[in-house]
Amino acid sequence: MKFRPLNDRVLIKRTESEAKTAGGLFIPDSAKEKPQEGVVVAAGEGKHLDNGTVKKLDVKAGDRIFFRKYAGNDITLEGVEHVILREDEVLAIFE
Repeated sequence: MKFRPLNDRVLIKRTESEAKTAGGLFIPDSAKEKPQEGVVVAAGEGKHLDNGTVKKLDVKAGDRIFFRKYAGNDITLEGVEHVILREDEVLAIFE
């Protein structure tokens, strides 16, 4: 299935969080927090400005990013969980 976010939205696949702590304790799935980082799967064309121009996004497919804790909406595509959010909810790009 092809999926293309519109405007300034970005489709993210979250990275897997650690299953155990630094001290060696295993964390059950019910106690894990959702990770705040992921990989951009797809990005929209850009943000439409008031003057009619389109500002290209700073993120692109393949970028590893860090985003706000409660950002975006969770969606499932072909059985895989993703997050769709606006570019302004992205806090940083890992280089």
